[in-house]
Amino acid sequence: MAHQHHHHAPPPVTEGRTGFRRRAAFIIGGLTSGHGVFHWIAQSFIVVLPEVRDLLLGGSVIAVTSIQTTREIMSGVVSLPGGVLTDALRRYWGWVMAVCMAMFGVGWLLMAAAGWQVPGSSWLTSQESVAVSESSSLNPAGYALLIIGMAIVAVAASVWHLPAMAALSSHFSHRRGSVLSFHGVGGNVGDVLGPVLTGLLLATLTWQAIISIYAAVPIFLAFLVFWAFRDIGERAQAAADEARDERPSDTMRTQVEETKILVRNPRIWGITIVAGLRGMAYIGFITILPLYLADVLGLTSSDEYSDLRNLVLRGSLIGLLVLVGIFASPLTGYLSDRIGRKLVLIPAMIALALITLLMAPLGDSLVVMSALLAALGLFLYSDQPILTAAAMDIVREGTAATTLGLMSTSRFIFSAASPLIAGWLYERNPDNLFYYTAALYVVAIVILIFIPLPRAELPEDDHDGHGHHHHEDDEHTGH
Repeated sequence: MAHQHHHHAPPPVTEGRTGFRRRAAFIIGGLTSGHGVFHWIAQSFIVVLPEVRDLLLGGSVIAVTSIQTTREIMSGVVSLPGGVLTDALRRYWGWVMAVCMAMFGVGWLLMAAAGWQVPGSSWLTSQESVAVSESSSLNPAGYALLIIGMAIVAVAASVWHLPAMAALSSHFSHRRGSVLSFHGVGGNVGDVLGPVLTGLLLATLTWQAIISIYAAVPIFLAFLVFWAFRDIGERAQAAADEARDERPSDTMRTQVEETKILVRNPRIWGITIVAGLRGMAYIGFITILPLYLADVLGLTSSDEYSDLRNLVLRGSLIGLLVLVGIFASPLTGYLSDRIGRKLVLIPAMIALALITLLMAPLGDSLVVMSALLAALGLFLYSDQPILTAAAMDIVREGTAATTLGLMSTSRFIFSAASPLIAGWLYERNPDNLFYYTAALYVVAIVILIFIPLPRAELPEDDHDGHGHHHHEDDEHTGH
């Protein structure tokens, strides 16, 4: 059954020709930059996990991985209901994004406050404060602040992504894979710059001092976000109303009906399971990686002469993992728009599994590990935007944020226990981390092979306003 939105062109404002804030470059650039801020601070915290473990949590791997588990659980709790509400209340997307940016900063302030609970803590790294911290066990007050702060951070980051990515998907439907991949590049830039800068600062500042400074940035940016995107939801609402040919008063009722259709689609569930396994592999790997670099490769504080080299190298290796993805992600997104999602996704995930497996026998060499991390980065951050685009190809107009919420919830349900599992396996043998991660990739590949996805469609003109949406009733055999 054909849907009415196939016969209507979106309102002309979707490509933004009526003001500076409505231009495509401003919308894409602004949302991409905001995405970078979230990733910059989150990835910086990954770098300092060895310090958090040793100086605040009494050396407990399970305690430090439980912080990431908290992030996954809270993100999963808010993602699906947040997606439904985001679609229904799209007029207020600007407010939602501004509040999320402010909450993100507040959450990190609480996490920084955890570090200040340590006896002898200070702004500057000193051997005296380290000695006091290392002689103590897990700090209960600090641990509680870490958990509460991470919960707030997780909610803010998850809800921010929903209107941001839904707006991009709605405004640039013909270039969805490319635009979402470019949006991912913003996160990648933050993932590269944050760890390198943090590694450099760790040689002078304590981890809690660094996070305190970082936390001020999103609080300030919240005002800028509101100014820039205060009416972006109104333009998306106009597009959805035009596509549905409905009265605005029918929005919530219609949203419930569209959501029911969405959750009955087996292809959407298949994609969400693949995204969940993929997220499970990623979060387990990235949580334990800095511990591996510190424990196995010795990239930790040992004496005053090697501190700077080791800490900067640790941050740089985590940044290297992402650096190559900055260039690979837009290319793979473009290819997926042209030749089809599966023809890009499956080879990329096979490469992820093989490279990760090689880290088990070869990862104890710094040079080889550096090369493997660079190779892994070619594919590690490029497949999630394509999985998102694959889901968007299938769903109806007006359910973009709901779909994102469903995928995010799936990912977080799968991912919640992954840091704890990876940490448990790591304590028994560090190489177990790589076997565990590769096995998850293999399962995801097998499932993806059997999911029928829409064929790639080339629009004649990216600016003509006609999207290439695919609805549930289409019978596609896949690639």
